[in-house]
Amino acid sequence: MPFLSLLLNILWVVTGGIWMAAGWLLAAVLMVITIVGIPWARSAFTIAWYTLLPFGQTAVRRDEFRGREDIGTGLLGTLGNILWFVLAGWWLALGHLVAAVGLAITIIGLPFAWAHLKLALLALWPVGTEIVTVDEAESRRRLLGRGAY
Repeated sequence: MPFLSLLLNILWVVTGGIWMAAGWLLAAVLMVITIVGIPWARSAFTIAWYTLLPFGQTAVRRDEFRGREDIGTGLLGTLGNILWFVLAGWWLALGHLVAAVGLAITIIGLPFAWAHLKLALLALWPVGTEIVTVDEAESRRRLLGRGAY
């Protein structure tokens, strides 16, 4: 991990990023407990880790990144996202939005507020996305000759 990403991740955790990661972790655990939510639990655990250390990583559409559709990027993925939104997505997005507003007010917290806004969008529609390093996303983008994800 580059030094700047490490520094930003440390500041992120200290300024409250750990609480939103805990929220994602809680959502993942609740999904596992319900048994019906197990298909979403792995994604929630992955995004919890991403929420804990967001700098140096990015969320990309899985079908664009891998170059092919799968079960999570088609119709079933859309239905899964709708169900996710109802069960957990809206309250996770709301938590990220509140954190973003609080950090944006401080002016120096603007980079962290921006990260929370990106995470809020991810919280609303996470099925069909993959968390990869920024370097992986950039090299894949160059390989496929596409613009930014």
